[in-house]
Formats: sequence, C-alpha cells, structure tokens
Amino acid sequence: MSITAYQPEWIREDFIDFIAEKVHPTWVWKKVKAELISQRNLSDDFVELKLRPNQNFKQNNVRAGQSILVTLTLQGVRQQRSYSVVEITAQGNVVIAVKKQGRVSHALCNLKRGDVLEISQAQGDFILDVSAHKQATLLLASGSGITAIYALAVEHLKKSTQSLDLIYFSRDDAYLPELHSLLQQYPQFKLHYFNTTQQQQHLQLELIQQYIPDFQQRMCYACGAAALMKSAQQIYQDLDIFAQLKTEFFQFRANENITAQPVQFLRAQQSFMAQGSLLDSAEHAGLKPASGCRMGVCNTCSCTKLNGSVQNMLTGEVSHEPNTQIKLCISQALTPVTINL
Repeated sequence: MSITAYQPEWIREDFIDFIAEKVHPTWVWKKVKAELISQRNLSDDFVELKLRPNQNFKQNNVRAGQSILVTLTLQGVRQQRSYSVVEITAQGNVVIAVKKQGRVSHALCNLKRGDVLEISQAQGDFILDVSAHKQATLLLASGSGITAIYALAVEHLKKSTQSLDLIYFSRDDAYLPELHSLLQQYPQFKLHYFNTTQQQQHLQLELIQQYIPDFQQRMCYACGAAALMKSAQQIYQDLDIFAQLKTEFFQFRANENITAQPVQFLRAQQSFMAQGSLLDSAEHAGLKPASGCRMGVCNTCSCTKLNGSVQNMLTGEVSHEPNTQIKLCISQALTPVTINL
C-alpha cells in the first residue's frame, strides 16, 4: 500500500499576491488584474472603458464576441458581471463598454484612471462559426448588445468579402461613428440603423425581408434586449430555421405566469421557494451559491439538477430529465426541483 506523504505548501499564492500588490497593484502570480487607463462617454448612461491587463491575460486567445468577467468588491462583497470585449487594441489593451443599469455597472463607470480591478480570461461561445467568412451574414443588435455585435462585424469584415448586413436598434447612437467608418472601408457592409427615440420601430419579419431578402440563406447573430431577442427567436422558429440563429442575451426576464416552486439544495439541506431564476431566488432566501456573469455565459453557477423540471429563460428549452446540468442564473423552476448543492 502506497502512502502519499504530506507536502507542505511552502509558497502560497495569496501571500505572494499580497506582497507583490504592495509594489504594484497589478503584480500578482496568476490572477488577471487590469488598470483603467482611459474612459469615454458613448451616451449619458453608456461608458467605454479601456483596461491595461497584466501579463497573465491571454490576449491572443480572445475571439470576437467573447466576454470577460469583471470583479469588484462592494461593501466587502465580491461582485462579478460579464461584459463583451469590444476590442483588443494593438497595445494589448481590453476595451469594454458598460451600461449604467446596476450597482456593479455604476461602480465601474465611477472608477478613476489608474484604478485596478480583477478580470477573467475571455470566455463564451458567441463567436463566428468556422464557415462564417465564406457566406453572407446577418447581425441583429439593440442597446448594449452592440458591443458584441460590433466586434463580430469587425472580425467578419477583416476576413471576408461576403455580404454583411447589420440591423441595429438604439436610442443613444452608441458606436454609430465607428459603424459609419466601416461603411466607408468595406463595400460589402450595409447598416440598417433605427434610432428608437425618433421612430418606433421593432424587429419584425417584414422588416428583415425588406432589407435582407435572402436572410433565410444566412447565418444570423443576435445580441440585445429581451424584446429583440424574443422577436428574433419567434421569427426563426416560425420559419423553421432556428438552427441559423445564434444568440447572446444581455437582458432576460423570468416568466411571471409561472407560480413559485419549492427547491431543495440537497447537500446544504436548504429549501426555498423559487419564483424567478433559481439563483435570484436562492440569494433572496439568504443562500450564497457560486455565481459569476448572471447571464448564462461563465458556467460558474452550473450544477446538477437531480429531479424536477426547469426552463431555460434564454432559449425557452425545458429540461425534465434527472441528473442534468443546469445554470442557476438562467433556470426557472416549473415543478418542485432538487439540486445537488
């Protein structure tokens, strides 16, 4: 019988980080720290931040459309939110844009030049398909969803001469100058822009058919608020081409018509009633399950559903099967549910 000898941890990462951060706030062993080097207002409530990450950030692995988790400590509590990477500059800086719509986003927008925060490596699968550069593509965006869509547009135009159309709904003209610059550079690019403060226009099948008659032969990437995403999903489902739609949600809502359901965290021996997302409901009950982006991207809150039925609030997909992986932040209980937490 072999016995593994105890090997003390002579050098602790947290100790090294503690000492290194005294010299410079971005000097850490493994974590990714980033310094705010500039910011600019895209609108009254939309701010672009340019971050200089330390050497631990793998900038060459970043794909257009991916996001990073940003971590801030507010009143002693670590808070994380996910933001799309708008651009990686030639100097290796990370550009994100933050909409002022919550505690974390407001805190980020109030940072000063030189402030340091923790970020993650790039993550997420809202990226162009391998064959995207070989075919015409359609992009749909609204509100802050333009951050991910703009990155996809730049990526596509740099690598392909195939047609690219963007339908964009916004009330603040964010990234409109940059999009007009792309129009001047790339003849294959067409922008269909609607300022919703000037005209009440929503995504409809007739609108897509008017501007992109061949859209059913294209792959479509959509990112934006709940109304846009719901309309896009319905259109593609009705036409039986849902497989050609790839989505990234920035906002989503629970189904208010679903009654509260009892949920049990088995290992913690804790039970609570869940009305909206399982994560929000657990936190409202005083529990603290691990979480990150809160929008179904980072997998931090993934866990095993032992039994019961839940609905994915992004896709509408219902899971009845036992022993399946779900994400607490985007799952709503349809029946009593037991989770292996």
